[in-house]
Amino acid sequence: MHVDANIGGSVDGTAGADLEVLASQVTAAERVGFDGVWSTEVSRDPFLPLMIAADRSRTLRLGTAVAVAFARSPMTMATVANDLNTFSRGRFVLGLGSQIQAHIQRRFGMPWSGPAERMREYIEALRAIWQCWYTGEKLDFRGAHYQHTLMTPMFSPQPNQFGPPRVVVAAVGPQMTTVAAEVADGLLVHGFTTARYLREVTMPLIDTGLKASGRTRAEFTTTYPGLVATGEDEKSLVAAIRRVRDQIAFYGATPAYRKVLDLHGWGDLHLELHRLSRRGQWKDMAALVDDDVLHTIAVVGDPTEVGGDIARRFGGLVDRFTLYTPYPLSEATVAALVSAIKAA
Repeated sequence: MHVDANIGGSVDGTAGADLEVLASQVTAAERVGFDGVWSTEVSRDPFLPLMIAADRSRTLRLGTAVAVAFARSPMTMATVANDLNTFSRGRFVLGLGSQIQAHIQRRFGMPWSGPAERMREYIEALRAIWQCWYTGEKLDFRGAHYQHTLMTPMFSPQPNQFGPPRVVVAAVGPQMTTVAAEVADGLLVHGFTTARYLREVTMPLIDTGLKASGRTRAEFTTTYPGLVATGEDEKSLVAAIRRVRDQIAFYGATPAYRKVLDLHGWGDLHLELHRLSRRGQWKDMAALVDDDVLHTIAVVGDPTEVGGDIARRFGGLVDRFTLYTPYPLSEATVAALVSAIKAA
């Protein structure tokens, strides 16, 4: 199991706006033993931090987790992804997410339709564009949502030895998971997921989708950003647990993630969290996340305990594990955690 980190965004508790901070994050990721870094599209652009990473590291795999697909045309996405894969010498992974209707329409001002089928077409359009660039084949993609029929030599990048990047898709529900398994190179599991949900819901869908596309699990990468609550002492562990409870409560209030709670018989928890969120009572929500819910969704304990638990829960289920820690951790604690995961 490869272990990855987040850089550049706000998910890991860092602002990431300073170039020196970004550079130090990349250097630290290599130093503590991470295999890759992911950049998020939350309050910052997901691609720019990875240019810093590509320049500062020659070994780390680089990826977006995620770039919002429907906020950009396939041509725009194909161009920046191809550039990053070239600049990183084949180490870039394009992680795509759909976002939700309100954000696509009201924040990005872009059209919305059934996200699973639109994502399928989006990836097919990316492949068609890259096929044109790398083989010289005429660009003639005509879909229900996207049409790309013009490419002249001036606007066509020169082929390079690394080729286009791998494409992975973020998914929770069955339709998007199926799309990922049928047309993408991998799946980005949402952090609000349990080992049981992966085993009983996600993996059977992946197996069916891969069979339909004539591929095997060896050709498909599953990445999971798992929520972790840990610390170097009791005080920091208590603070970490508090932040993780807040994060679980936030996700648990979202209807799109209710199926995870339903599987465990916690549908009523979603209803109450959703009710409180609509009233703006965010501070009251974490108290509803009891220890059973906390320890099922997150991995909790000191770094050595957490490392072994991650390996036991997710070994054989996922190929890459990203530490999802919505609070700051010392480099020594992260290094101990990464070492414990790899040792386990």
